[in-house]
Amino acid sequence: MAAKSDGAAVSVEDDNTPRSLSEPGNPAARPRFSAAGGKPYTLLDCCWVLCALLVFFSDGATDLWLAADYYLRGDYWWFGLTLVFVVVPSAVVQVLSFRWFVYDYSDLSCGDGAASGNGSGTGAAAAEAGAACGAATVGDHTLSSKDSIQRGGSAAAGNAANATPVCTSSALPATAGTVGAPRRCCTVCMWVFQTVLHVLQLGQVWRYIHALYLGAQSRWHSNEPRRHFHWRLMFESADITMLRLLEAFLKSAPQLVLQLSIMIHGNIVLPLQGLSASASLVSLAWMIASYQKVLRDSRDDKLPMSYKAVITQMLWHFFTIGARTVAFALFASVFQLYFGIFIVSHWCVMTFWIIQGETDFCMSKWEEIIYNMVVGIIYIFCWFNVKEGPSRLRMTVYYSVTLVENVALTAAWYTYRGPTTSDSSALVVVCLVACSFALGTFFMLVYYCWLHPDGPVLGSQWGGCVDEGAVSAGGVAGVIDACLTPSQGSQTDMVITSPPRTLPRTKDTGEPVPGERDKDRDRDSCLPIFQVRPSPSSSPALLHRTSSSSRAQEGPVIRIDLPRKRYPAWDAHFIDRRLRKTILLLETSSAVSPRIQYRSSMMGSKEVLEYETTV
Repeated sequence: MAAKSDGAAVSVEDDNTPRSLSEPGNPAARPRFSAAGGKPYTLLDCCWVLCALLVFFSDGATDLWLAADYYLRGDYWWFGLTLVFVVVPSAVVQVLSFRWFVYDYSDLSCGDGAASGNGSGTGAAAAEAGAACGAATVGDHTLSSKDSIQRGGSAAAGNAANATPVCTSSALPATAGTVGAPRRCCTVCMWVFQTVLHVLQLGQVWRYIHALYLGAQSRWHSNEPRRHFHWRLMFESADITMLRLLEAFLKSAPQLVLQLSIMIHGNIVLPLQGLSASASLVSLAWMIASYQKVLRDSRDDKLPMSYKAVITQMLWHFFTIGARTVAFALFASVFQLYFGIFIVSHWCVMTFWIIQGETDFCMSKWEEIIYNMVVGIIYIFCWFNVKEGPSRLRMTVYYSVTLVENVALTAAWYTYRGPTTSDSSALVVVCLVACSFALGTFFMLVYYCWLHPDGPVLGSQWGGCVDEGAVSAGGVAGVIDACLTPSQGSQTDMVITSPPRTLPRTKDTGEPVPGERDKDRDRDSCLPIFQVRPSPSSSPALLHRTSSSSRAQEGPVIRIDLPRKRYPAWDAHFIDRRLRKTILLLETSSAVSPRIQYRSSMMGSKEVLEYETTV
């Protein structure tokens, strides 16, 4: 079956896995790319979401309260600017959130109707029914994306030829009529409810509450419903963090600079001004750290981030952004025009730097450029990693430039400040900027030296790779896979889909081909410690039997005709909402969690590999 997606050609293969394979402890039931393998939802996760709600309400309420105070004081200019930086960014985020709801809920309601019309169908049939509702086409693998469009129709035709045929139910066209009046009434109520919520600027609040509900359901239910709720929780968490991160840098960051500039310009600090600025700063630091945590939790090729690391990263960004915004406010209080020129120039340089780095975040070229422009706004205030690979050099360059800019902006204010500011007060402000940046750098070093999920960056090459109990849980292969760099791990994914739990020595069972003995002697003279080679037993019958048995254990497989995006980008099935729909439909109709394969992890019929250890 093939679903037409916005990002890639997708084929869904249902292997009719027995229900007993979904029991915990069965290694065949654990997919390689699956959110179902994540850690269970805990009370600490619930508290984190509640704190995020508190930060959201604190930021918005203090800004509105301060705007009302400006209006009552007669400061209409400050009232207008404060209100604009609250309403406009919030409206932009609400429109985006409602657009996502329209797409998701339309597909979800259509998929539910199709599933109810054919409850005894296979997972692939249900996925095909949902894909048809989402404007997908069956048997069409030719799709537009940055990568697949360059390969032409030949590769798409090859994928269509290799796809597993799926027989759909003839009752699918009539499923719309099975939806009764109660279901239509519930649908109308949900549309009205969501519309009112987004008009009241409370779309994020609903998403947070929905995430709490999904987390509780994933913890309380048994294995099969738990997997479905866990997938939905991961998707909802990804949406929340993307929306809140966008809102933080469109609303909280400008609001923070504005309020600090007003305080410095008026040479007086009102309690509400300090409260609003503090809430905006906390919101910025919170959302950057929360975004990184959810992004790591969504990827099975990355270790999750502990809450100690999240709090340390939040302190790192809290102090560095604080020093940055204070320097901005100091300079803007004296040089308003030049401050605008500086901000635009810095944004252009940073955006060009990001584009030159060739990021891989979105599904099309123009979406990628828009994403780079948004990240350029983030780079005005803080560091944000958008490219895979070692980031120490790029981070050092960014913070060196930031330090020079902070020193130059603060020195210009100190030199040309007004007569109302005394030398002692000016020195205190300068020391505040310097100490805040130093504290932020200190917490950054603490994070990377002791709390980074991949291990300390200043330790040995293999330090922090072997976790306690890793050998007993995943064998030697699990330890080696944990110690690989991201690029090495991606290469491993291209050829190995299910490494063995043990590493037995391989012995040839047949007669060697003439000339092979000399090659084996030359190879053994090199004394390799660990090597991967093709299996000696590679007869077509054995390969077919092996692949059939492994597919019968793995259950439904979603093959995506795209290479897997490298961290720190989101996986395609988190960005492309039609892939989300396919996964959720397979989760509800299959006994085993669907296995997601990207192009780099697909294996040909003759690429069956096995490990071999030699002494």
